[in-house]
Amino acid sequence: MKFYVATAIPYVNDKPHLGHALLHLYADVLARYHRQLGEQVLFSAGTDEHGGKVAEAAQKAGLPPKQFVDQVSVQFREGLKKLNISNDRFIRTTDSGHEQRAQLIWRTLAKDIYKKAYVGMYCVGCEEFKNEAYVKKTKGICPLHNRPYEKVEEENYFFTLSKYTAKVKQVIETDQYKIVPASRKNEIMAVINEGLQDISVSRPKNKIPWGIPVPGDDTQTMYVWFEALMNYITVIGYPEHADFKTYWPADVQVIGKDILRFHAAIWPGMLLALGISVPKMLYVHGFVTSGGKKMSKTLGNVVDPLEIVEKYGVDAFRYFFLRHIPSYSDGDFTWELFEAAYNSELADQLGNAVSRTAAMITKYQNGIIGNTPPPQHDIAPFQQAMLSCRFDKALELVWEQVKGLNQYIDEAKPWEIANPPAGGRDEEHLREVLANLVANLLEIAGLLVPFMPETAAKIQSVFSTGILKPLPSSLFPKNEAASASAI
Repeated sequence: MKFYVATAIPYVNDKPHLGHALLHLYADVLARYHRQLGEQVLFSAGTDEHGGKVAEAAQKAGLPPKQFVDQVSVQFREGLKKLNISNDRFIRTTDSGHEQRAQLIWRTLAKDIYKKAYVGMYCVGCEEFKNEAYVKKTKGICPLHNRPYEKVEEENYFFTLSKYTAKVKQVIETDQYKIVPASRKNEIMAVINEGLQDISVSRPKNKIPWGIPVPGDDTQTMYVWFEALMNYITVIGYPEHADFKTYWPADVQVIGKDILRFHAAIWPGMLLALGISVPKMLYVHGFVTSGGKKMSKTLGNVVDPLEIVEKYGVDAFRYFFLRHIPSYSDGDFTWELFEAAYNSELADQLGNAVSRTAAMITKYQNGIIGNTPPPQHDIAPFQQAMLSCRFDKALELVWEQVKGLNQYIDEAKPWEIANPPAGGRDEEHLREVLANLVANLLEIAGLLVPFMPETAAKIQSVFSTGILKPLPSSLFPKNEAASASAI
């Protein structure tokens, strides 16, 4: 069984930030989970490297656009490695293969593309024309980029998105193209019900030279969003490659809420015009704030994800953002919140359960675990949470088991079984209690594989062979293993 998950591809006009990290974490959890299920997984990520915004950033950096995007794309790729993101492909929209296939797609869509003179308000930050109602609502200033719209008069090519309004509405309404969470589905349905307008799909080359040339018209370049959306099929070799035939339609595309309209209205319209299937699911995540405020250089509250990783380790980073940032809405990061979760949940709860269990097996059974009972927990709610992209809920369920395990240790009191006041240790009972602890830890480790792969592997390496292997170090070293008196 195949599973294809793809992330939106970030612009390379600046270095990677926390939002990019979250985007890739969500897709990585899905990829790792479906690999664990034995499925044939393809996980694609990449970078969006054309357009006016990128050219502007390159100019500020004093570099030609290609040299600039080469440098920033490497930062994104290296950042994914540091976050332990397991993508199989990394597409760049400056790759020759993408550019050639994008031009092929343009030619295929030519029946639905026409040229006309246009006057509109354009946001360089969004790389998008804004309609009159939106411009009025936002008082002429983009709320995302805090810069005024530019009045643009030019001749562009347009895609007849309006022609596909009814079909786009149908695939979303019927969940053929399932948008998760439902609040995002409702949001885009409100837009579609107003009627989709034809969209500009090119810009004059003399204004936006940094882009893919429009086939047959060297005065125009493809509108950056139009060709960037194509990456989901160009990366798997649309139209002729075996990978396209194997993996399309995508099982899940992961995006941030700010690009919902492109992925839930324009993208399905393009696919319907091409005569190919829409993706099965679009998972839309929220934003991360810092201390309740949007991150900005001006406020000085921008958080570098790699700084957290360097200080606390990659699995602690993954845990906090996957559990404590709501999967379906916005969430907040502060160092205080992070440190509280690290100390209480990772060090005190999971870390201590592992170290106490290892210490007791060493002390009371000379490191011999023996046979362990089969898992006892119903994991159906966990599985449902994973399939619904409720990663926060899935981890909450795992942590109920972690807390339950610590409670079991405190109630079973293996140290009292090992040292009864009247003497005569009940070896069988002690073995049974410690085997239950190990069985629970191995079950927890299995559930943690998609979320905290390094931690899961460490727990499995210590307990999975029937003979205890040394714990290399405390899992989350701020709080050391429990004292000998507690075991």
